[in-house]
Amino acid sequence: MKRILLPLALVFAVSAQAQIVNNPKAKVDPKNNKVANPVVEKPKPKLMTRDELRLCIDQQEANSKEAEAIKVEQASYKSNAEKLKAEKVTVEAGEAALGKQIADMKAEKQAILDAHAALTAEAPKLDAKELKARNEAYQARANSFNAMFESVKAADGEQSARRKAFAEKVDGLDGQFKALEERTEKHFDALDKWKAECQNKAYDENDEKAVRKEKAAAAGK
Repeated sequence: MKRILLPLALVFAVSAQAQIVNNPKAKVDPKNNKVANPVVEKPKPKLMTRDELRLCIDQQEANSKEAEAIKVEQASYKSNAEKLKAEKVTVEAGEAALGKQIADMKAEKQAILDAHAALTAEAPKLDAKELKARNEAYQARANSFNAMFESVKAADGEQSARRKAFAEKVDGLDGQFKALEERTEKHFDALDKWKAECQNKAYDENDEKAVRKEKAAAAGK
């Protein structure tokens, strides 16, 4: 979001003496020696008091500092968003890998159940040696499935933690965005206030010099 900081308008103080514009058509009344058409004086602009000028300068400086701070926060938000975008790819890849592991586990489970059903049906026809061999093969496959199940369970736990951490970061990024949005709105309000109270307002240059001298002295302490 673009930030525009409006500089304090420099309005030169008018001369202490009002400028007089002579009316060339003015006539002198010979009886009372008065000018029939009076001279015209340019109105003097109302100058801000030194206190008012000081407040305007303080607000301008505060607005400038806040604008810079907002830029820093915007950069931080952008950086965090880019990091989350990259992390999202990793999380999605983990979800895909876990999904494949679960699908493979389900397929293996069904294959073991089918093998058990076939062994049960064929057992009466098998001799003792073959039945023993097939039972051992079945048991080895079942034991392997148990190891597969534990592996998938562990992978699911890891992915669940990764998913939760990512969600928390997303919530944090949303919170950062909302805070930045509110801060920016307040900054714009402050700029509008400064424009209404300070912009294009006349002031005495001597007052400005005095105020800036005060601020420089205070900063040096």
